[in-house]
Amino acid sequence: MRPSHRIHSTEDARRLAKKRLPRLVFDFIEGGAGREVGLSRNLEQFDRILLQPRVMTDVEERSQTTSFLGSQFGSPFGIAPMGMCNLVCPHADRIIAETACALNIPMCLSSAGSSTLENVYDWAGENAWFQLYFGQSSEMSLDTAEQAQRAGYSTLVLTVDVPQVSRRVRDLRNGFTVPFKMTPGAFLDFARHPVWSISSLVAGVPSPQNFARAGEGDGFNRKASRAGADWAFLEQLRKRWRGKLIVKGITSSADAVRAEQSGVDAIYVSNHGARQMDCVPPAIRLLPIIRHAVGPAYPILFDSGVRNGEDVIKALILGADLVMLGRPVLYGLGAAGKRGLNDLLQCLVEDIDTTMAQLGTREISELGLHNLFDDGERSDGLPTENGAARLQLAVR
Repeated sequence: MRPSHRIHSTEDARRLAKKRLPRLVFDFIEGGAGREVGLSRNLEQFDRILLQPRVMTDVEERSQTTSFLGSQFGSPFGIAPMGMCNLVCPHADRIIAETACALNIPMCLSSAGSSTLENVYDWAGENAWFQLYFGQSSEMSLDTAEQAQRAGYSTLVLTVDVPQVSRRVRDLRNGFTVPFKMTPGAFLDFARHPVWSISSLVAGVPSPQNFARAGEGDGFNRKASRAGADWAFLEQLRKRWRGKLIVKGITSSADAVRAEQSGVDAIYVSNHGARQMDCVPPAIRLLPIIRHAVGPAYPILFDSGVRNGEDVIKALILGADLVMLGRPVLYGLGAAGKRGLNDLLQCLVEDIDTTMAQLGTREISELGLHNLFDDGERSDGLPTENGAARLQLAVR
């Protein structure tokens, strides 16, 4: 393989995916809400966080083993729920599931996934979680959750930050719709990418399988309101769902506390990768604020803006217990299918290992605010105690 076609970073995977995929598909992966300022802000905020290396400590043996909600995982990251992954490459859901098993990390199947929840559980077993979008009604949504429970899932992730899908300008310009409708522009776009087009044609056009199971079928409307995912519905779901329950899309400390008090097992801090609101604050900036609100022991997942192993470490330091990956996974799949995803995730594993060594850390549980670089100043330029300075630097 030519060096230019190898994946050494998320940036490599993105570049190759952009070249291989039709513009319509790549823009669906990459696009955000509005002018996509929020998307850039997510990334830029990570770059502002600096870590403090420590030397001459015994870090010969290091472990990425991570405990979350009673399960042990091989690394401190998992794969976030994403709809219609099979658009990126044939059998993407199965590839994700099998890769998650091989690395012993969690993967979360979306309600809008292009494979049935039963099939994904067969492929991933206990490594599979199921993500629930609110459907046409409370009963229909609760029925979908019960289908997941019967299939064997023990962890359910309720997404609550999509009361209405945002206007995503790239998708509008490209004519991207679900169900897909062929347009002259799409036809030309596909013709320019014959490898993707032929393989996708052979595999069949993907559709949101689990919405169809919920009774929405061919009438699935991507733009339909999901505002029924309210506090009353959460109370119903908590009573019916016997396993672990996570609420995804938390960006407010008040919402985080209320979710904790509602009996939810964990919260998931995320701004939906800035796909829902352009002026939303960077998720990594919100993370330590929410961690402070819910206390040190309450389980928190995180996504939005993570692109490499150092980003994973930064999120763990600022309060996450487990970090989920979205766009990077799709870049890897889009670049080279299963090999691309494996190569990309291996890059993250190696980056995390190297960063731990540089920080003088042997275990994930040893990470904390002490690993942040502290310049001894507050945002107003006055001296402050170390711990307060680190937190201030992280969120300012």
